[in-house]
Amino acid sequence: MDVNAFQKWVKDYYEERGWSELDIFIRIGFLAEETGEVARAIRALEIGRDRPDESVGTYAENKQELIEELGDVLGNVIVIANKYDVSLEEIFKSHQEKLHDRYK
Repeated sequence: MDVNAFQKWVKDYYEERGWSELDIFIRIGFLAEETGEVARAIRALEIGRDRPDESVGTYAENKQELIEELGDVLGNVIVIANKYDVSLEEIFKSHQEKLHDRYK
């Protein structure tokens, strides 16, 4: 799936459920929460689980969890981008240009 199609799919999916109507500050909170879950997934991959109430997964299971959590972060970023009518292509291009200019 290309980036534009995915951005539209997220827009439609979130709108169908009313998730796009949430206050932007609530959305930022969700983004922060999902970012923490990415950190937790990376911890599982790098050092494993260290609490007795956490299940120990295989590398493949832990990697799949990371993929899912990164998807949740991306979904929240897309909702924010959509709110301000910013395409992912614009974000990618701007980020690439910023890094290119900064690290010539």
